[in-house]
Amino acid sequence: MIGTGYVGLVTGACFAEVGNDVVCLDVDRAKIAVLEGGGMPIFEPGLKEMVRRNREAGRLRFTTDTADAVAHGEVLFIAVGTPPDEDGSADLRHVVAAAAGIGRHMNEPKLIVDKSTVPVGTADRVRAAIAAELSARGTVIEYSVASNPEFLKEGAAIEDFMKPDRIVIGAADEGARATLRALYAPFQRNHERIIFMDVRSAELTKYAANAMLATRISFMNEMANLAERLGCDIELVRQGIGSDPRIGYHFLYAGCGYGGSCFPKDVQALQRTARDAGVASGILDAVESANQTQKAMLARKIVDRFGADLAGRRIAVWGLAFKPNTDDMREAPARVLIADLLGRGAQVVAYDPVAIDEARRAFAGDPKAAEALSFAPGPLEAVAGADALAIVTEWKEFRSPDFGKLASLLKAPVIFDGRNLYDPTAVRARGFEYFPVGRPDLRAGFAG
Repeated sequence: MIGTGYVGLVTGACFAEVGNDVVCLDVDRAKIAVLEGGGMPIFEPGLKEMVRRNREAGRLRFTTDTADAVAHGEVLFIAVGTPPDEDGSADLRHVVAAAAGIGRHMNEPKLIVDKSTVPVGTADRVRAAIAAELSARGTVIEYSVASNPEFLKEGAAIEDFMKPDRIVIGAADEGARATLRALYAPFQRNHERIIFMDVRSAELTKYAANAMLATRISFMNEMANLAERLGCDIELVRQGIGSDPRIGYHFLYAGCGYGGSCFPKDVQALQRTARDAGVASGILDAVESANQTQKAMLARKIVDRFGADLAGRRIAVWGLAFKPNTDDMREAPARVLIADLLGRGAQVVAYDPVAIDEARRAFAGDPKAAEALSFAPGPLEAVAGADALAIVTEWKEFRSPDFGKLASLLKAPVIFDGRNLYDPTAVRARGFEYFPVGRPDLRAGFAG
């Protein structure tokens, strides 16, 4: 497993869990030292215990030695990062470097599998990089390159891997297909989950899946903004359209935008792929634009309530990670909100169950954050003395707060809810000014 980031570490641990002998390779010596010391560079429920269990059983080990890792593996998964480049395209330097490392060190036939999310045509580049290294060595060795994109949700990755909805495999030759079918056999014992296809189609499948989910989110956010203007309740609208089996209920929740390591990066990469292919991408462009607008929505609501100058105001923020059950703050809506509030002179006190350390890293070097951003040890400590509470991540512990305590701790009972966690009628009946997404106060009729 080349790469011990989110995908590589989860994939390697899960393969070891079912009896495979797995070596995880990474060029980051500090990360490998953490893993060898029993630590965990990321937060994912159940992962630390699974890694420990399989290390103790001798089925999982970590190394920075490329030659050792390549010699070990019959199947070599490339699971390195593909961060967005300045133009939005996926940066494939790490993928190509991993392929070149394989070519330099392989001494017997190998199956190389792209696990990273990569643009269409990446398998060709991997194949070419390996071929160039073999040619430089004057060596001829057979190898195959396949695509096996991951479909893991952060916060539920182990469950997703162990009980997958589908296993997409792009492979040109029957030998590669047979090898991967055998490798994935423990994960599809009760029914067939593998979908075989050509490599390029597999590469596009991953991008298309994430772009579709992002589209649903942005669509519902636009409907929520419209609902506020028209005096409609987006939650009732969600139930109404979700009951249609052609639509379903998944990914129809309005909120303050999506973030993370996948949706933003993959939508942008697919936009670039479309441009390079000379194909219009109007829907993708709209999805990206709508999400950027939605990330600024909570700050707009706060400004509408308190004014553009927030000097002297103290705002509590619940939730920093882009979603629950992870510490990932990449492209997180909380980053946009906090930066906006700090820029307007506000003091921000934030709480998150697991992402505070990541937030400190994210805002390190920001002079405004150094002066005006602090972190609380708990949700109630965050709201003490605050002018308002802004909810950005839908952690379970935020779902049923003691509203009496909240009211007593806040300077004024004001909540900006970016995830629609509460019943507006019930919260407003307790005397709170409550600003959810797409759920206007209809008690006295809608005034427009």
